[in-house]
Amino acid sequence: MYRKLAHSWGPQHWWPAETPFEVIVGAILTQNTSWKNVERAMNSLRSGDALSPAGIRRLPLAELEQLVRSSGYYRQKAKRLKGFVDLLDQNYGGSLRKMFSLPTAQLRSQLLLLNGIGPETADAILLYAANREIFVVDTYTRRVLQRHAAIEETAKYEDIRTLVERALHGEKPISAGLQVVAVPRPTIHTPSPMSVAGRSQLAHVYNEMHGFFVQIGKHYCHRMEPNCQECPLRELLP
Repeated sequence: MYRKLAHSWGPQHWWPAETPFEVIVGAILTQNTSWKNVERAMNSLRSGDALSPAGIRRLPLAELEQLVRSSGYYRQKAKRLKGFVDLLDQNYGGSLRKMFSLPTAQLRSQLLLLNGIGPETADAILLYAANREIFVVDTYTRRVLQRHAAIEETAKYEDIRTLVERALHGEKPISAGLQVVAVPRPTIHTPSPMSVAGRSQLAHVYNEMHGFFVQIGKHYCHRMEPNCQECPLRELLP
């Protein structure tokens, strides 16, 4: 899957963000909503000079709720943003650099202790903000792998993550000079500082594979009516 999509679509430039903190905010806001709604909320935060730990810290909760309203479940999400900044302040003096100096397993455990932060959100923060070698399993990943008979319907999050990480362990990042096959492909994000940030080769592979699963899920592997005939992975179906 990785090799085929890499040669068909090339780099996806995900995650679209200027700073690690923007990645964290986006990972929290994207829970149970579309990225378009997240972008609206992010723009509101940016316009309100609140897209930073200091900005989140400064805002009263009610004002923060209104800025992130477009992302849905805005009251819960505003509290989660406040909770993350509280953790950052209390344990790391407000410094993401200090927080990201922790070993991956320890940092993941701390993130999972926060209210409303589950494995998917924690791993998105680890992969895209902290540039750690950890794969993010989302609904699209689960759906595509299940339809390709790679996992059972009852597969647990950690089992899927382990499966993908093991399968991709020997793969190489997509080369900047890769000759992309001339086939229709979904619109990709413009490169952002975080999408081109320095990271290990394996973290880069995990980054791209997650982006591929999102694109396949959004444009082909629909929940109700999958478009298998047009999907670039159709030859790999059982």
